[in-house]
Amino acid sequence: MSFFVETLVGGLLAGVMYSLVAIGFVLVFKASGVFNFAQGSMVLCAALTFVTLRDKGLDFWLAALITLSVMVVLGIAVERVVLRPLVNRPQITLFMATLGVSFMIEGVAQIAMGASVHELDLGIVDTPIEIGGVQVSQFDLAAAGTAGILVIALSIFFNKTRIGIALRAIADDPQAALSIGIRLQTLWQIVWGVAGFVSLVAGLLWGARQGVQFALTLVVLKALPVLIIGGFTSMAGAIVGGLIVGAGDSLAEIYLGSLLGGSVSTWFAYVLAVAFLLVRPAGLFGEAPIERI
Repeated sequence: MSFFVETLVGGLLAGVMYSLVAIGFVLVFKASGVFNFAQGSMVLCAALTFVTLRDKGLDFWLAALITLSVMVVLGIAVERVVLRPLVNRPQITLFMATLGVSFMIEGVAQIAMGASVHELDLGIVDTPIEIGGVQVSQFDLAAAGTAGILVIALSIFFNKTRIGIALRAIADDPQAALSIGIRLQTLWQIVWGVAGFVSLVAGLLWGARQGVQFALTLVVLKALPVLIIGGFTSMAGAIVGGLIVGAGDSLAEIYLGSLLGGSVSTWFAYVLAVAFLLVRPAGLFGEAPIERI
């Protein structure tokens, strides 16, 4: 039983890492309806920029501040140069645009900062500690705490501030929002700037977990089941979806992997996602679309 609990807790904490990437998707989709496939490349760009500045001898906080500035400018530039000219185009057009941006960011990052694997040390000890008889990774605890703070801050931003309420109005009905004087382009720039900040947080934690390398962009593929399960428009859903995926992967790997004769963690999350699509297409916390006929 103790082994089961340790496996479950480890999976839950690991799932929070996927939630950090999923939050970036939710942030942009909630405000503009755009599925930003470039989120994974932005995570890579943030981690690579930070570790490159650190390698040049910059102080941790100075490197973080410069990286944050770079990511905010990058997010605003993507909105201004790529997506704004495509307003009112079909969703598949916007999706393909973000896909192209993803490859462009990867190429520019590789040219500017190289393709070598970098080690990233955040000063967080990854040795396990015992809590209630259960061994828990200190790094996973720190990541979970960071994700929790981020979700609370973004929830307050969306629900309590004037900018957040305006963003929700834009998401519900852009034309109605424009008619009452809400500046659509300005608020979208703010959202993409915040998405750059979220990419920085996720990039630092993922870079510290598995090294800063171009495989970081693949984390976007594991965030998709998280979004499908939790819902594309809910911050809380991103966390819950990540917990379900993380716990499901860990338990399936231990208890199903031996029965099936191989690793199941690479595909089990997608089986869960398909099951949710069949039963609850909008996800646990997502908003079901309303079609007027």
